[in-house]
This record gives sequence, structure tokens and C-alpha cells, in this order.
Amino acid sequence: MTFADLGLSPKVVSAVADAGYTQPTPIQAGAIPHALEGKDVLGIAQTGTGKTASFVLPMLTRLEKGRARARMPRTLILEPTRELAAQVEENFVKYGKNHKLNIALLIGGVSFDEQDKKLERGADVLIATPGRLLDHRERGKLLLNGVEILVIDEADRMLDMGFIPDIERICEMIPFTRQTLFFSATMPPEITKLTEKFLHAPVRVEVARAASAATTVTQRLVKSMSKPWEKRDVLRKLIKQEEEGLKNAIIFCNRKVDVSELYKSLMRHEFSVGALHGDMDQRARMTMLTNFRDGKLKLLVASDVAARGLDIPDVSHVFNYDVPIHSEDYVHRIGRTGRAGRLGKSFTIATRNDTKYIDAIEKLIGQSIEWHDGDLSTVEESEGETDAPRRGKGAPRRAGRKDEGRERKPRGARHDAGEAAAPKAEADQEVQAQPAPARAAAPARKQRDWSNEGNRPPRENRNYRRRDDDDGDTPVGFGDDVPAFMLIEAKV
Repeated sequence: MTFADLGLSPKVVSAVADAGYTQPTPIQAGAIPHALEGKDVLGIAQTGTGKTASFVLPMLTRLEKGRARARMPRTLILEPTRELAAQVEENFVKYGKNHKLNIALLIGGVSFDEQDKKLERGADVLIATPGRLLDHRERGKLLLNGVEILVIDEADRMLDMGFIPDIERICEMIPFTRQTLFFSATMPPEITKLTEKFLHAPVRVEVARAASAATTVTQRLVKSMSKPWEKRDVLRKLIKQEEEGLKNAIIFCNRKVDVSELYKSLMRHEFSVGALHGDMDQRARMTMLTNFRDGKLKLLVASDVAARGLDIPDVSHVFNYDVPIHSEDYVHRIGRTGRAGRLGKSFTIATRNDTKYIDAIEKLIGQSIEWHDGDLSTVEESEGETDAPRRGKGAPRRAGRKDEGRERKPRGARHDAGEAAAPKAEADQEVQAQPAPARAAAPARKQRDWSNEGNRPPRENRNYRRRDDDDGDTPVGFGDDVPAFMLIEAKV
């Protein structure tokens, strides 16, 4: 089967051929004919199977007729992240080079004014993240009652990021007669309810079991101790072991702060590495991603913002520095390698605290993951630090400090007379127990009268007086301290 057999227009088929593709993937072959007929489509396929082209190509064919009006887009594509939205725009530019279509991209981190200008010209294709789309809608710059085709891409990622309420609001703003194309890699119960609510008699196209891992990826678990520097040491050894076959790799962390720390650590050890996470501004994120795609960076340390849908076709390795808390994220992470029939490898660094997450992942993918060099039963926790040159904020205290083993006393503890007298008596006994010369040399201790403690006069070195103290007659003017210049007689 070829793309011409799917019913696509000659312009689209020509652009696909120029891009170097001849045969459609299973998800494309299953979804494109139904999308061209105007039916709702529910597409389920593992990552890296060409889901983006499954809706881009039929949309281009259907958009050849008609034209857009100002502030009223003809089609709407919702994406969970800025990177995915920008990637879909690139697909429309590549496959729509024979079309004269206006494409508007509404994402955060970009000026509203430039986006408003594109909407004013009329957008045939509107690609947006939910938050920025609603911002334009509330400002009165966007009308959605002309949308003919709605695409919800990476729906399970939308669920993880908390966008489902926004998706429901947007769907209610779009005409009931629209066509809806719904794509997801997994089908949690919440996503199933969403499809039942907003899709009308959808054609279900499922080319792989939901949440299954790609068979082209070799998966391994790697044991590690739980300290951060120990995990970093394990990662560096893995990278060096795989150096011969490692073309490039994405290293996933669960938290943004871990992305930054691991990036700095790899930089110190002179690796070619970049970082990508959600707190970076849009220009820095796109520059880092472009450098990685172009081969200027060998390693990319990233949060799960890079786990979904990003099309980097030739990633040879994926390293999970942290075991993902949500088992579905594991499928998406390792799906960054082994794409388009290529072979790939994934290594997941696991500690004893990650056992329950590993069990959940193996249950989800329906298979056991082999251990690289022995399982966690052989791990012995150590206290030494081998990576960090100095103790940073929040890091554990090193062994061998001079106050190690010293019993800490509570700060700010208050003692009454009885509690204070006991340490004093013990100290006096220690002085008496010393030899005579030492006792003679010991300084005499001041006897403190605790019985009159509350009525003691203030100390001499304190610079304050009691409010009711009698200081004598109140001075007039400067008193005895008249400045000398005021004693000079005035000349009349």
C-alpha cells in the first residue's frame, strides 16, 4: 500500500514523496481513510509510529477547498507542550509546501502581538496549547465557532498535566458538527470518559496494545545505591560502557532540579551535554532541542517535557536516571529510541526505593525487564561521596567532622533554678576532684544569687535605664553641654 492508495490529494502525495516516505505506517493506513471521510477517529498507538502524519495529511487534503476568515480558524490542533506544538507546525510546513495555507501557532513564551496578527489574517490551521488558546479567547481575539476539524493529540499527556478541564471548556466552544480526531498512546479511564463525551461514533484504530513498549528497544535495569553522587557515578560508567554504539542519548529525570544538577555534573566531567525542562524560556528550549537534533550535543538531560511525541528519529540510547513514578511515562521515555524500525537501547537506574515503581512498569508492559549486572539484592549502601567536591546546601554531612558523635543540646532551652544548680554543682565537684596544683590554678567561680535573680539591678554594661529611675532635675536647653559656637556674642 502507498500513500496514493489512501485517497490523499496529488499535492499531498507529492510532498510526502519529496520528504522520502513511500509506505504509510499501520496507524496512518488505518486512520487516514476514515479521517478523509469526515468520521471521528480514536487512534491508539505507541509512540514513534507516525501519529502526527495520521491527522496532518488528511487535514491538508480537506483544507484545499475553502478559505479562513479573520479570527475564525478552520481547524484546531491541541498539544500539551510547546515543543510538540512547534513540531506539528513543522510537519504542516513540510507536507503543505504545495498549499498556500495560513498557520498560526499559539504557545506560551511568545509575544501576544505577533500571534494576534496571524489570527487577524485568518488561520487555516491553528495549533495551540490549551492555556494560551484560552488566554486569546478571553481577550476577545479568537472565535471558535468556525472550527471544522478538532484534533486532540497526546491526550494521556494532557491528563497528566491537568489540562482535561481546559479541554472540556474548549470542546464546548466548538460547533457540535465538527469532526474530532483523538490520539493517545494509553487509555486511562479518565481518557475513555472524555472520548465517550466528545466523540460521536468514532472509528477506533488501534495498531498496538495500549501502553506497550516498542519491540525494537532493548531494555535493561541497572542497580545503584540511593545517594545522588552514587547514581551519577553509575550513569557515567554506563555512558562510557556504551560509548562504542552510543550516537546520542536522552537522560530523563523526574524533577527539574535534578535535571540542572545532573547537567552541571556531566559538564564538570567534560561530556557534550545540554539540558531541557519546563522552567527554561521558549527560545532556550528550542535552541537546545535544535542543537541536539543537529548533532552538536551528544547527551540531553531532560524532564518528561521531552518524553512525549518529540520527533528525534535517530536517538540510539535512553537513560532513565530516575525510575518514573507513573508507569505510563516509562513507555513514552523509552519510545524516544528505536523509532521508525531502528534499534535502540534503554537503561533504567534503580535503587531499593524504586521497587514498587519497577513492579508497576513490568505489570503495565506485560513483561519482565532484565537486569544489566545483577539485581538490587547485591547492593550495599555506602556513606562515602565520590562526585561532589564540596558540601552544598541540603547535602548530607560528610563523615569525619570534628563534632561527630557529640550530643546536641536543644537551642534556646530554659532552665529554672533547680535545673541550673545541678550543672553548677557537678562542675564544682570536678574542680575539687582535680589535683591540688590544678585546683589552685582553676579560676574562681562567681557565686550567683538565684534567690534574688528577679530583683537584680541592671548590668553596668547595658545601655539602658529603668523607666522609673530618678535622674535628677530635667535639664533646660542644652544644659551644661552648650556648643561653643552658641557662646559667641552676636554682633549688633
